Amino acid sequence: MTIRNWVKFFINAILIGGGITGVLGLFIRWNDVFAEAFQNGQWGEFLAGFAWMVVVGITMSIIAQMGFFAYLTIHQFGVNMFRTLRLWNWVQLLIIAIVIFDLITFRFAPNAETAAQGWLYAGLLAILIGTALVTAYFKAKWTNKSTFISALFFMIAVTTLEWLPALMVEAGNIDSWVTLLLFPFLSVNAYQLLMLPKYNAKSEEDRLKLEERRAKRRAAANKPAVKKQ
Repeated sequence: MTIRNWVKFFINAILIGGGITGVLGLFIRWNDVFAEAFQNGQWGEFLAGFAWMVVVGITMSIIAQMGFFAYLTIHQFGVNMFRTLRLWNWVQLLIIAIVIFDLITFRFAPNAETAAQGWLYAGLLAILIGTALVTAYFKAKWTNKSTFISALFFMIAVTTLEWLPALMVEAGNIDSWVTLLLFPFLSVNAYQLLMLPKYNAKSEEDRLKLEERRAKRRAAANKPAVKKQ
């Protein structure tokens, strides 16, 4: 990917993460962050709270981008280590199952002290898996069928790894943070997975155009000057 296209890719991911977290933060963290400032007409405090949500989303976006490029390396390493993509896909499916089991048994179950919390965590798990399946479906449809398992692995296993610090918090308003932080990770990861081929293709197109311009300049420089009679 060229530097220019990487910058576009990076900025768009940041805008997605910051925008989604800012907007959803208005609803998910309303009682904690925004309600009092809104009721008292403290618009500076209100905007500061919104800006803080956006900054949180930008931070999560950067973490998601680091996770994505780390996964690209891990994926290539996995294919080389297990010799075939088929075997590597089976390993990824096993890891997905372990991750989901860990989420249910060690993350959600201990924190679901009430029926409402139980439904909340069940809903978050359904959103995680549902978004992963939809993203993997479109990834396979737009590229090739062999990418489905890898996309599913990235969307479930890597997103969960990025989400893990929020899941491990044991103080404060845990449920709202766990809920809020899932969405920037899912949205940015889905964007990266689906849009990377587009930016790679655009980068290849830009390189070809650059080579064409360089060839024309070289041809013009090597062309002998015509002497005036």
